[in-house]
Amino acid sequence: MQLDPRYDDVAAEVASFLEERLAFAVSRGVPEERICLDPGIGFGKTVEHNLELLRQIDVLLALGRPLLFGFSRKSSLGKIAGDPDAKVGPLGASVAAAVASYERGATILRVHDVREHVDALAVAQAVSGT
Repeated sequence: MQLDPRYDDVAAEVASFLEERLAFAVSRGVPEERICLDPGIGFGKTVEHNLELLRQIDVLLALGRPLLFGFSRKSSLGKIAGDPDAKVGPLGASVAAAVASYERGATILRVHDVREHVDALAVAQAVSGT
């Protein structure tokens, strides 16, 4: 799966998987309000799959749980930024992906460079007026 990931509809398939895992956790006694969902950016997905998950975040938000997005330093960001052999993404790309995730509804962001992300998100929040 990691070497040649294939999805007919990545957002729908990831949402279905997350919905199944959510139901399983709740059936085992985990209170639903304690659960957040992580679509697994970078794990078993191509660059385009990762972007499509963010573009169609509404499909994931429809599950009704907070979403965690972890684009920070992902190789897909380096590839988007022009390095086809990237093993990590540059800081600027990580910050841009975090802001885009936040603006589209991600609740939790996994990041490496905390100060830079906090600064960028404070500006994004000020611009949006929220």
